[in-house]
Amino acid sequence: METWKKEKKHVRSFHLQEVKLGGGANLEKETLCRRKDGFTLVELLVVIAIIGMLVGLLLPAVQQAREAARQMQCNNHLRQMSLAALNVESSSRTFPSAGWGYMWAPDPEGGLNWGQPGSWCYTLLPALEQNGLFQLPADGNLPENPGDAQQNNVSTVMSTVVSVFNCPSRRPAQLIETASTGVRNGTMPSPSMKGDYVANFGSYRDSNAGVYWDGNPVAEGPTLDEIKKMRQKTVSWPDYSARHTGVCYMFSRVTIGEIRDGLSNTILYGEKGLDPNFYTSYKSDGNNISYTNDFCDFMGEGDADTTRSTFGGYYYNNVFETISTRLPIQDRAGYASCSDRFGSAHAGSMGVALCDGSVQRLTYSVEPEVWHCLGNKADGKSVTLPQ
Repeated sequence: METWKKEKKHVRSFHLQEVKLGGGANLEKETLCRRKDGFTLVELLVVIAIIGMLVGLLLPAVQQAREAARQMQCNNHLRQMSLAALNVESSSRTFPSAGWGYMWAPDPEGGLNWGQPGSWCYTLLPALEQNGLFQLPADGNLPENPGDAQQNNVSTVMSTVVSVFNCPSRRPAQLIETASTGVRNGTMPSPSMKGDYVANFGSYRDSNAGVYWDGNPVAEGPTLDEIKKMRQKTVSWPDYSARHTGVCYMFSRVTIGEIRDGLSNTILYGEKGLDPNFYTSYKSDGNNISYTNDFCDFMGEGDADTTRSTFGGYYYNNVFETISTRLPIQDRAGYASCSDRFGSAHAGSMGVALCDGSVQRLTYSVEPEVWHCLGNKADGKSVTLPQ
């Protein structure tokens, strides 16, 4: 009996030790599992480094996608303007003109052709679904007899942002500081609307070899009394058609029939070059080539800077002599020459709208002779728009 009790006690002791050992083993396994659920410092640093590399690779791609979207929107703005110009030509039989000079504010009584003292930007408003803005200064009087409504409300028009005239890659659609001043038929406020697009006034070459003209008349325009005399036909209306080979200039009245080189081979509108330092701030030569003023783009041509030249040189004895001072250029900070050329904030190319309403991208390295001919509506030269 005593032997049996000793054996039973020994068996119970053995089982207790086994249970203790088994519990300890489970506890050790559980501890090991908890350790495997976390990260070591080295593992964490590796993960952070991988994420950083992925972000570094993706960020340029995201920026490129955003710029591609902005460029597409810019092209769409040019297309809207060119189609609006064709609508104006359909109703008034001429493409919009550049106005009467920088001392003339827009006036709805001036109509949609060369009788409009404001710029082509203002003339396009009805075709851009902005007829209410176009009609706001209406007072029943001709531009040379401005009434109170004209003089008061024209400032409101020039203080209104129209986003179609701004390139999203350059600056947001916002009012820009300009030179606040009185003009012949109203008051120009500051800040006011400034656009990023210009019309093509071409270039000039007379019959004498080597003589050329590559500038637009920067003039105040006729006085109130002179316009009245023109209405009475005692003085002739200004005619700059012999000076310009393009489509839009002061007092221009260009018809589709005059574009004999083909609508798809002649530039109508395009982006304009600017110094990035003055995208949103005022400087006399920041938004245009003037050294005195910077006017709203709804004003007539002059300091408003709504037209530019496609001048690339001239022909001498049937040989083209290149002059590079008016070739397209990408915006460059501190480079004053940007302010009197076609150009863009986009890399590699700029957008141009042709007279048929289409929009193309044009490289900055375009051949000077091709550039020169694309701005001439009737030079008889056969050119292919470079892609």
